Amino acid sequence: MRLSHVLVLIASLGFPHLASADKLVVAGGCFWCVEADFEKVAGVSGVVSGFTGGTVENPSYKQVVRGGTGHYEAVEITFDPAKVSRATLLDLFLRSVDPTDAGGQFCDRGQSYATAIFTASPQESALAQAAIKKAEQDLGAKIVTPVLPAGPFYKAEADHQDYYKSSDRVLTRFGVKTKAEAYKRYRKACGRDARVKQLWGASAPFVGN
Repeated sequence: MRLSHVLVLIASLGFPHLASADKLVVAGGCFWCVEADFEKVAGVSGVVSGFTGGTVENPSYKQVVRGGTGHYEAVEITFDPAKVSRATLLDLFLRSVDPTDAGGQFCDRGQSYATAIFTASPQESALAQAAIKKAEQDLGAKIVTPVLPAGPFYKAEADHQDYYKSSDRVLTRFGVKTKAEAYKRYRKACGRDARVKQLWGASAPFVGN
């Protein structure tokens, strides 16, 4: 019997705290924004910003955004499937980005900022494809977000984790600001929420975060 099946059996016998969490890896442009969005979802226990999909081991942020690594800016979402399903998270993800844009996201251009869903099994791939089909029907437009095989996920440097709520101070074009304030200004200036609202209307789950 597989370990995951054993853990599910244990949980059903009255030890739910021993059940394993699940993971979903997606790329949605700036990982600060995707992390900020999904850490607010009930049933999600953590979101890590990082890189995946490329060929360079343990890349730095500067390497990825410079191009040539093949990596996407991505997040690894850890969630409790008893509280929120993978299908629900996929629906939220597709409605929190512009999945019609293959050239990046919002003001961030290039392959490293493009959208993608990474899957580790045929079952996960089928769920992702079903979510895309549903989103296409709701949006009435072709979705270009690819479903890609999962590979190694590399955690980004510490100063990129929880950027949206950090009180650390950084120098920006607006002067010295906390990372939290710099994040809010960046998100607005990049037009993320405006474009998502334009596309998805009332179905946009995170507009205003």
